[in-house]
Amino acid sequence: MPDITLTTLVLLCLAAAAAGWIDAVVGGGGLLLLPALLLGLPNVPAAHVLGTNKAVAIVGTSGAAITYVRRAPVRVGLAVRVGLMALAGSMGGAFFAAGISSAVLRPVIMVALLGVAAFVLLRPSFGTAAGDTDTRPVTRARIVTAVVLVGGGIGFYDGLFGPGTGTFLVLALTAVLHLDLVTASATAKIVNVCTNAGALAMFAYQGSVLWQLAAVMALFNLAGAMAGARMALDRGSGFVRAVLLTVVFALVAKLGYDQWTA
Repeated sequence: MPDITLTTLVLLCLAAAAAGWIDAVVGGGGLLLLPALLLGLPNVPAAHVLGTNKAVAIVGTSGAAITYVRRAPVRVGLAVRVGLMALAGSMGGAFFAAGISSAVLRPVIMVALLGVAAFVLLRPSFGTAAGDTDTRPVTRARIVTAVVLVGGGIGFYDGLFGPGTGTFLVLALTAVLHLDLVTASATAKIVNVCTNAGALAMFAYQGSVLWQLAAVMALFNLAGAMAGARMALDRGSGFVRAVLLTVVFALVAKLGYDQWTA
């Protein structure tokens, strides 16, 4: 456990719970969790922050995935195939992430945050309703595209940086496989478990995980994720948009200030 104050620990645990909730509903919990870790652990190497982030996130993502699979129409076999490619991609991304410093990471996260915020603002219907599932058959070419590009490409990004992976997965799966929002969210959780597992394995091998801190935060992340998955299934996710945008812009402002004064 790093030398942090009780106040910082409490705030990190609350951030983990909120991240789990957001990630389970619309994806993108890493947009809150990773910047929170960067802000709370300013003197910890970036690789250790990334590794700890994965150790926390995999617990909540697994809980949300189980909740979705029990209650949502998920093609588990297809999700696993995409997930296995994503696992390999995330291990590759995590391998290259070891040499990245926080000074480089902050601007990249800011760009990801602004990109997701712009998409949510320009697409008011995003996350508000499942919509109608496209009845066109999913071709073999689309499945291959999902496995290689969605799994491998987004998996590599998740291992390298991570923020917004869940949201990017939902968008990509909806576009490529014609899934409705709830099914895409459920499928994304299974894939995201694989990306987290691949990246975590590499970070653990490199000794870049703060296990004690991760264990405490993971409990809060799991609670938030389970609650978020149930809300998404029972009530839809429109109410999350305002919270997500508020958090995104607040974090962009804080990271921008830190970058400016660094």
